[in-house]
Amino acid sequence: MFDFDRVIERRGTHSTKWDMIAKLSGIQAPDALPMWVADMDFAAPAGVTEALMEEVKRATHGYYADTGSWAQALVDWMKRRHRLTLDPAWVSQTPGIVSGLGLILQAITEPGDEVVLFPPAYHAFRKIIQANGRQILDARMIETDGRYRMDLAALEARLTPRSKVVFYCNPHNPGGTVWTAEETRALAAFCARHDLILVSDEIHCDLMLGGAVHVPALTAAPEFADRIITCLAATKTFNLAGAHVGACVTPNAALKQRLDQRIAASGLSSYSSFGMIATEAAWRTGEAWLDALLPYLTGNRDLLDARIAEMIPGARPMRLDSTYLAWVDFSGTGLAPEDVAERVKSRARIFASPGEQFGPGGTGWLRLNFAMPRPLLNEALGRLGDAFDDLRSQTRSDGALSRVRA
Repeated sequence: MFDFDRVIERRGTHSTKWDMIAKLSGIQAPDALPMWVADMDFAAPAGVTEALMEEVKRATHGYYADTGSWAQALVDWMKRRHRLTLDPAWVSQTPGIVSGLGLILQAITEPGDEVVLFPPAYHAFRKIIQANGRQILDARMIETDGRYRMDLAALEARLTPRSKVVFYCNPHNPGGTVWTAEETRALAAFCARHDLILVSDEIHCDLMLGGAVHVPALTAAPEFADRIITCLAATKTFNLAGAHVGACVTPNAALKQRLDQRIAASGLSSYSSFGMIATEAAWRTGEAWLDALLPYLTGNRDLLDARIAEMIPGARPMRLDSTYLAWVDFSGTGLAPEDVAERVKSRARIFASPGEQFGPGGTGWLRLNFAMPRPLLNEALGRLGDAFDDLRSQTRSDGALSRVRA
């Protein structure tokens, strides 16, 4: 029913992912491959296309009104997919999650206030915090048994009276860690003790690989629901990033009122008809598509992990349980981070996301988007192997010499 192997030509279509490669990375090769921004190369669910075509056929594209059915579609999706009961009255529409984060900061903090991050963390967190004149308080995560863990004891010692908000990727980007209910509850309890608002970015919550299960923050810590704002969207799940529609959800009426006032003050109470139609259709019709996509993404993850281990001695992908964004540690190769980046850029002609973008703990890593048809992924992995062929040859030579000496 769903042909995820089909390669769709996206060059020359105003695609940020494909058409901005040269400008943003400096890679001028016409066959450059993008493995950077979180944007899949698969056709969206047919129900989305059909809903948009109906709108196009009407040919009257005026202002969009009445977000009730859209909010109900989100509520129904979260209940069906994640067993989370929400009230449509808790939902505030925003022009995407990142803009929603900025609106939250403007609504509940003041310039100079501190926002806690758990780096390495989604790079847009850092940008939106700094752009709003707030300060970043980094609480670097610890890697244990191949996954990330938060060090709340270390964070507690560094909090100040200016610490107001925690930005939390649930599941984690870039590491792909799926947080347990206990981990999220501990964080929510920590926030309650220190009068912090917990902003749980759950945009990747539908992209669970290999049977992993997402636990929403509101499910894990219902007793602390009054200080949780959950950020949700259909855009990552169904490849609709261009829709620029998201939601900030909180049962705290006072928090929601402050957020809605900021939305109104910014002139953002009117919504893109095409974005609202596309995302509502995705939640209502896209489940079979998603159920088919997840095994395909899991296969891509497993293929990438195996090929990286085989082709690049010392490179190590973190075993992600969610997202389609491989997080690969190249520090074991013995190469300097700039050498690794140059090989990927110049030899492989691949635009990857440098680990430094994600804050402390990111140096020596690259983030690689594998949400692409398998023929393209195989091409990309072959190029990566060629870019590090000398390391593989050296490893074989060293191994042969060791056997001779033995």
